[in-house]
Amino acid sequence: MEEIIDYYSGFDEWGRLDREPLEFKVNLHYIRSTLPQGGHLLDNGAGPGKYAMELAKLGYRVTLSDLTPRLVEVAKAKAVGMGLSGHFADFLVQDARHLSQLESNQFDASLMLGPLYHLQDEADRVQALQELHRVTKSGGLVFVAVRPRTSKLLSALMAPTQWKPLDQVAAIRDFMQSGVFNHADKGRFTGAYFFNIEDVKPFFEQHGFETIQLISSKGIGGRLTEEHWAYWRERGEEDAVLELIYESAKDPHLLGTASHLLYIGRKK
Repeated sequence: MEEIIDYYSGFDEWGRLDREPLEFKVNLHYIRSTLPQGGHLLDNGAGPGKYAMELAKLGYRVTLSDLTPRLVEVAKAKAVGMGLSGHFADFLVQDARHLSQLESNQFDASLMLGPLYHLQDEADRVQALQELHRVTKSGGLVFVAVRPRTSKLLSALMAPTQWKPLDQVAAIRDFMQSGVFNHADKGRFTGAYFFNIEDVKPFFEQHGFETIQLISSKGIGGRLTEEHWAYWRERGEEDAVLELIYESAKDPHLLGTASHLLYIGRKK
């Protein structure tokens, strides 16, 4: 996991969600509309806390956890700067597979919007999911990000030199069998696992969760450019387009085109 910590220690994750605002807006829309009115939430693998801050603004009590110490410090500073420190129960540095600092049945809902797609071994993914199950109350909600394999295939075909070793068909075929991606270039996004879409719901359901929904984190809006948005913004219809995108996110036919998926489930 050291290479993952090194990568995120130098990566602007807060800025990534500013640069890709649609993913953030769609995820937050479904999180907000599904959560109970109040309660104690865990944001596990929270990075610098962009989602956690929005949930704190809504009045939830939040415990933030991440593997990368620098990002936990950034999150603390963000909470102070936004006047939200009083909404945070704790800021913890810990591995998603070992939530030993947290009690069982502690949270009304739990987010895990990053760790699962950086666990390449099946046993590690199961362990992280079991820990999420343990700390979430019975009947509590979970929101977990996964990445689909077919979308990565498309990225490799469109920009092969950006995703080495997926710049040759033999490596792409190996990736489509395993879902494992290790970047050949040092310092790039690496150490990742991509799901086959048909395996996502069964994986969660086999480990104690009831599926509520699996959505595309960009819906039908993934290909819209700033020029497209400017047109709808000038017409005063940006919010109406967003509503169309939110609705489309539930369309199962779009799941394979999404860079990220959001699994929404309930602890049995």
